[in-house]
Amino acid sequence: MNEAKILEDFKPQTEFFIGIDSDGCAIDQMNIKHFECFTPAYIKAFDLQPISTLTRETAIYMNLFSIHRGINRWAGLDLLFDLLKQRPEVLESEVKLPEGRELHGFVTSGLPLSEAGIKQWAAQHPSEEIERSIRWGEIVNELVAWIVHNCAPFHGVREAMEAMQGKVDAMVVSAASLKMLNHEWEEHDLKRYMALIAGQEMGTKSQQLAEAAVGKYDADRILLLGDAPGDGHAAADNGVLWFPIRPGHEAESWQEFREVGLPRFLEGSFRGDYQDQLIADFNKLLPATPPWRTIP
Repeated sequence: MNEAKILEDFKPQTEFFIGIDSDGCAIDQMNIKHFECFTPAYIKAFDLQPISTLTRETAIYMNLFSIHRGINRWAGLDLLFDLLKQRPEVLESEVKLPEGRELHGFVTSGLPLSEAGIKQWAAQHPSEEIERSIRWGEIVNELVAWIVHNCAPFHGVREAMEAMQGKVDAMVVSAASLKMLNHEWEEHDLKRYMALIAGQEMGTKSQQLAEAAVGKYDADRILLLGDAPGDGHAAADNGVLWFPIRPGHEAESWQEFREVGLPRFLEGSFRGDYQDQLIADFNKLLPATPPWRTIP
């Protein structure tokens, strides 16, 4: 069956729907992926060893501790080059950064921002820069397969899911692959709490919500939990509610959700001042301006 059709055919079992992001929200594996997989791959694939410290600082800020948290890997690679070019220490080094023109062309082409998409672009626009970018993605995949194992749920996740049982229809809403998601949620015995698991094969998070929930439930009875600004955008795109999981404060966020957020959602008092304060507290953690000096 077409994966997206599974979402379209989903029938509500309760009056409430909750979508839950996986990486960095329910499962504690976003940090290890970026510290141990994405960042070393940047340095290896693009010969950035002489500026490895600056590259690491820039990449970790971008991917984990800025408004760009959760950015698509290819859009993030494009943005990383731009951020590095704003750093005087990088420009003063002898490292030759990729021009970025071909990669930017792909990111803005309208093609899927995926491994298949960049290979399609490469067939039409062959270049060394694109080949290096593809190799970078392959190195990331190799490192993730090698390193990322047994990453546990954040403290409080299981208790929150148990509190939802019988009251809401719950679904994983994620940009990760279905293969990886099914493995991770089965590994930690979380899959049994979910009515559905949706991954990148089923479209963007916004599309997943639209297909599975919008029009089937009242808008104020649809809630998304996520740890990145993109999750908030997906909720806003569909006019539904968002409970942000605060990076670095995941356990506190899940406790807040279980003790306060979930009851307010079920009683209909989530939207408004309560949601607004949650979002304001979340936004304070993810600055738009890097902490280092950049070129004006």
